[in-house]
Amino acid sequence: MGREHEIIKRLERELEKYRVRLRGIEDFKIRDSVFDRRTLMALFKVLKLGIVDSFYGVVSTGKEAHVYWAKDPQGRDLAVKIYRTATSEFKKSMWMYIDGDPRFAHVKKLMWPLIVEWAKKEFKNLQRACEAEVLVPRPIKVVKNVLVMEFIGEEGIPAPQIRQVTLEDPDGVFNTVLEFVKRLYQRAHLVHGDLSEYNILYWNDQPYFIDMAQSVLIKHPMAHHFLLRDLKNILRFFSSRGVEVPTLEGAFTYVTGHEPEELI
Repeated sequence: MGREHEIIKRLERELEKYRVRLRGIEDFKIRDSVFDRRTLMALFKVLKLGIVDSFYGVVSTGKEAHVYWAKDPQGRDLAVKIYRTATSEFKKSMWMYIDGDPRFAHVKKLMWPLIVEWAKKEFKNLQRACEAEVLVPRPIKVVKNVLVMEFIGEEGIPAPQIRQVTLEDPDGVFNTVLEFVKRLYQRAHLVHGDLSEYNILYWNDQPYFIDMAQSVLIKHPMAHHFLLRDLKNILRFFSSRGVEVPTLEGAFTYVTGHEPEELI
């Protein structure tokens, strides 16, 4: 316990050197299950590598992670997602998305390895989405439980969720969203897994998919279950905005290229 305390104090002293660059997280002391020793080490590495130049403040907080607005050395906006390291409910919810994914067959059911793999999983899923020409925050670097990515918004103000926007062309936006779901499936071989009006940002007249840690490969045993759930959410939302949406069967066939075996 004494050694652990000394390590934490040393890391906090090191981070003090970056105080002017940590304006947005001046309370980086160990609290709220966010900044434990391993998180401080990851954060310290991100700063030492010069990936992030300055932090400016919290953009969002959640049971899984806190997201901070930051800037790189060139002054470009960044989003830094720091996954919480001590939440049993998070562990329960994440496992069904990891279990069955061959990319993570080696993962132990211990909290810290799970969190680290969860952050890596989101990084890799975002990479796949970018390669498939789906609009998502561009991933930049992942260090343990710290994920650095493009900031969707401007000067610390995040883009609104699509549910918060009055869409001038809801039909066109719906077509784009469904096309992105199709590209994820057919090009990236991914299913988002938690897609709804809460996980789509709207920026520069374009939808952006976010929160892709739970996204699974289409070979995952629950992939079609998750896809049908995503499609139900999207069809429900755009129908409420006056869009004449296809049936669930039709949307599934458009996305996958084949008929659903069973609707959930």
